[in-house]
Formats: sequence, C-alpha cells, structure tokens
Amino acid sequence: MIESAAGTPENFHDSNQSMRRAVARRKIHPVFRVETLAKNRSNGDRTPKIPLPAHPIERREPLPWERPKPAEEDPGAPARLQKILNSPSYRLPVEDSDFLGALNTRGLRLQMDYLKAELSLRRQEVAQTIVVFGSTRICEPSVARKRVEAARAALDAANGSYDAFVLARKLAVAEKILAKSHYYDVARELGRLVGEANRASSGAKTLIVTGGGPGIMEAANRGAFDVGAKSIGLNISLPQEQYPNPYVTPELCFQFHYFALRKMHFLQRARALVAFPGGYGTFDELFEVLTLVQTRKKRPIPIVLVGEEFWRKAVDFDFLAEEGVVDLEDRELFWFAETAQDIFDSLSKWERAAPGI
Repeated sequence: MIESAAGTPENFHDSNQSMRRAVARRKIHPVFRVETLAKNRSNGDRTPKIPLPAHPIERREPLPWERPKPAEEDPGAPARLQKILNSPSYRLPVEDSDFLGALNTRGLRLQMDYLKAELSLRRQEVAQTIVVFGSTRICEPSVARKRVEAARAALDAANGSYDAFVLARKLAVAEKILAKSHYYDVARELGRLVGEANRASSGAKTLIVTGGGPGIMEAANRGAFDVGAKSIGLNISLPQEQYPNPYVTPELCFQFHYFALRKMHFLQRARALVAFPGGYGTFDELFEVLTLVQTRKKRPIPIVLVGEEFWRKAVDFDFLAEEGVVDLEDRELFWFAETAQDIFDSLSKWERAAPGI
C-alpha cells in the first residue's frame, strides 16, 4: 500500500473522495454511505473511518422545529402560529422597512447611505473627480429652440385672452433659456476634454461627477460618454420620482436619501468645482464649497464659475468684499471662464501652480 505525504494511505483518500463526489452528485444515498462504512468495519478493516461531511442544508431526519405544530395536536395552533409569523416583531431587521425607517435607526441609514456608494467607488478605483454643477433647466440648443417656438405658438393662439399674460412670461423664460443653451455645449465639451485626458494619462483617472440629472449635469456626463469615458452621477431621492440622465456610467450612478451624504461624496474626491449658471441647488453647492475652502476645512481646490455675465448679476461678490463681510482674499477663491477649453486649461494651470496642495 502506498503512503501519501501526510502518512495516510492513498487508496483511503481515493475511496473517500470518490464517495464524496458521488454523494454530492446524489448518485448514492447518504444511508448507503453509513452502510458501506459499517460493512468495511465488519470485514475487519481497521483503517480509521472519518465521517463524510454533512450536507450543508439537508438532513436525513428533519429537526423538530422544521414542522409547525399540527392542528391534530392543538386545533388553535395554526391560527396562533400565523399571527406570530405576521407580527412585525418577527421580521428580520434587514427586511423590516418600519424598523429601518424609524427615528432610532437613523444612524444606521446614514452609514448605509455613505457606504454603498463609497464601496462601489473604491471597487471602480475612482481616485479623483471634477464636480460639475448647473441648472437642470438649461437644455441643448435644438430643444431650447423648439420650446421657444411652442411657447410663441401658444401665445399667438391665446389671442389676447386671460392666459396671455402667463403665456407671455413663459415665452420670455423660454427665450432666456435659449440664450443660455450654449452652456449645454460648453459642459458637454468639458466632459469630452476630461474623458480624453483620462485616456492619455497613465496616472490616476479623474472622472466627471454630477448630480446625475438633466440640463448641465446631463451635458457633462454626455461629453464623457461621447468619448467612451466613465462618469459619475449622484442622484437624490425626492418626493416626486426623478430619473438619472442616460449618459452616466451605470455602475457609477447612485441614489442617496440624505443630501448631507451626497454632498460628502461630491467633495471627498473633488479636485475641482465647475459651476455653470443655475438656481438654488447650484448656489447651495457652490457656497458650501466656498465656505469649506474659505475656512480651510477643505484643502483649496480650483473653483471656476462659467458665464461671468450671469454670475456678476446673480451675486455681487465685489460688493460683499467692499462691505467687509468677506475678505479680499476670499474673492480670489474662484475665477470666471467662458469656454470648455478655457476651463480645462485654467484647471491644469492651477494644478501646476499648487503641486503640494
């Protein structure tokens, strides 16, 4: 008999391995295994017998609790058992939406809101990002023109009715959006430039990250999509259902419950912020970043405001400095740009000027 390296007879390994494979394939019944071992012992085989591993799920004999108490033993048992099974207390915690949504488990929800995206970003090896904000209402020029035409037609059809005032205002707004629609093209081109730079770089990839919605965010994601580059979308759950834009990389599109955790992910890997004309959401994110950099709670990053005419009308930064409510150096935390190439080049220049930051 040949001995194995561990000192165990080779034919013992072979016979037991064959039996394990046969049991796993269900070609022999587990009872046969017991009878075979007993037969070997009765034939005087003194080789130590090691029981085969138990099946990971099935048993030859079910345990007592695997069967509910039958009605034959207690007629009222089935109804009482069903009441227990239907009780909220009997739900698994991970399947109990009432428990997970309770005030006392908010800490757990905050952790999960952060961790799900964080672990996915790590798996995708996302090292750094360029954050792009801007209005969800600024659409591509062709769509903006159609909306102006539709608004003008509706106003003409009103023929001086009571609705004419409302329709006139809608037309004026549509024309304003059309005038700003070139920013959609600028954001899209910026997404392309960043995506192409990633392809040429051998170092850490820098991905575009947006709020995942329409308008300027769609444009930036779309630009990356145009050149086959990945991009990120951080969506937020709202009372009314919303949809992410179709240009976000699927495995990098996330939905958050808490604005706070979404904001954290926007800035955690941010190497730059580019803010296009926008409304409350854009202002919220912009001023939060300005405050964090002003207070040095976050390391300085380049902040670019696209569309100087818009931003100077929307916020009088010089007035704030003149009034003494911010310092002159706080006015230097950002600059203006108009084209995608201007934005991209200025970000590169800032990076070269601040290698240690």
